[in-house]
Amino acid sequence: MNIVNLFSSFLFIFFFFLQIADTQNFCLNAACARNEPVIRFPFRLQNRQFKSCGYPGFDLSCDASTNRTLLELPFSGKFSVEAIDYVTQELWINDFNDCLPERILSLNLSSSPFAGNFYQNFTFFNCSLADYTKYRLNPIACLSGSTYTVFATSSLSVISLLSQPSSSCRSFATKEVPVEWPFYGQILSSDLSDDLRLTWGAPACGKCESRGGRCGPKSNSTPEIVCSNPTTHGIPRSARYIMVIGAGVPIALCVLGILCFLCSRLRHCARRRSHPLPEFAFIVNPQPTVSAGLDGPTIESYPKIVLGESRRLPKPEDNICSICLSEYKPKETLKTIPECQHCFHVDCIDEWLRLNATCPICRNSPQRLPPPLPS
Repeated sequence: MNIVNLFSSFLFIFFFFLQIADTQNFCLNAACARNEPVIRFPFRLQNRQFKSCGYPGFDLSCDASTNRTLLELPFSGKFSVEAIDYVTQELWINDFNDCLPERILSLNLSSSPFAGNFYQNFTFFNCSLADYTKYRLNPIACLSGSTYTVFATSSLSVISLLSQPSSSCRSFATKEVPVEWPFYGQILSSDLSDDLRLTWGAPACGKCESRGGRCGPKSNSTPEIVCSNPTTHGIPRSARYIMVIGAGVPIALCVLGILCFLCSRLRHCARRRSHPLPEFAFIVNPQPTVSAGLDGPTIESYPKIVLGESRRLPKPEDNICSICLSEYKPKETLKTIPECQHCFHVDCIDEWLRLNATCPICRNSPQRLPPPLPS
């Protein structure tokens, strides 16, 4: 046995432990780019994830030139995927060519697993350019031309006004639009550029996701969907990861210690074969340096951020917590390290900083609060 074989054995045992800790490592998260949505079951990225990692009708792709995430609807073509909420089972789509109203006119969600969450009827009008300022409505720029203007309205009074014989406008379409939010009342006019909000019913993985589990097929040979590794009720997400790490570190250290002992014995035997006389030597191993974490007052002094619906952060590319690898969701509370402005879930970074005095991303050491003055 040599050092290469020993190291190989160590890696095998370590990765075997990781496989026990997470049975769905074969279907890892993926993304087209750093600032694009995280993709996991029921969605899958073609050519980046196995076919068994997704559900029929949920295939996505990456645009070759922009790396944007694309969803192709059977009768409506490709749309860009702006966001996915796996707990509420919703996604937001838009037109990657920046003319969503044109795509709405031909939108057809039949034969797809998706439907609108909220619908609003809009009537489209084509008016002469002279009436643009007269009606004071919000035009749809990408559908308008040099001699005419296109409007969309859900207001019955505006529809009646634009339909009068004296008006130069004519209606040419009425569409039921899957809007992002329900409108209680009527919209005078809209350029319909906001994301379309869709939802799906099957597979029903929202409850599994809300408990911290991973939804997926039971095996490649059956379509049965199961929830793997749900969080035990009452145990926070950060504690779950610390428990996994805490259980794995002693095993890894134990295996590494055995390997070091075996390597030492092999070197000793080799020296005895080459030098028959006994040798007396004392080897003092250097003591490992332990990096203590930050104190409680310092950790509590770091600013907190409550995410809005837009999920905007000081660093726009920070849309995933690098500790638990979960995508941020609206209304979640994050904590920022002031020196580098990196953001994390509050419970995740608190547990991390109690053990490590460095930022998980840039490894810079945050400033500690000065000790209190004696009274």
